[in-house]
Amino acid sequence: MTPTDLARSRHIPWLFVAGFAIVFAVNATMIGVAVGSFSGLYTPKPRDRGLHYNEVIAAQQARDALGWRVEPTWQPGSDRLEIAVFDRAGQPLAGAQVAVALVRPAEKGGVLGVAMTAVDIGRHVGHIALPARGNWDVDISIEQGGQRFAQTRRMFLR
Repeated sequence: MTPTDLARSRHIPWLFVAGFAIVFAVNATMIGVAVGSFSGLYTPKPRDRGLHYNEVIAAQQARDALGWRVEPTWQPGSDRLEIAVFDRAGQPLAGAQVAVALVRPAEKGGVLGVAMTAVDIGRHVGHIALPARGNWDVDISIEQGGQRFAQTRRMFLR
């Protein structure tokens, strides 16, 4: 072995150390960005919701007992959201008040309310200019005759 070979071979372990240090630094940066950008919590008070879980189940069972059916339709050319509401027998639900809110599931941020107008028995229409296309949770609330029905549908809106 020549002296130049020995000088080169002394640097090889340090190259491995430097390589691993770069990998650890990149991983630490990615972990910091991931943890800082999304807390993983969707509801503001998840513990309270968990404590009242039986009430949530009872509300869902009461909703299901109504037998109402909701059919949301998005028309991208006109930025129009249509909600069709049917009763247990499949007939349009008359006299219902419909409220709709759009939420991006992947982002923290505001809720976009959609002003809905009844255009026919059981049909409501609203217009909204979406700030971004993609997956949206469409939160639909219907009230009629003192009964309340709520449902969330995930739709790809473009």
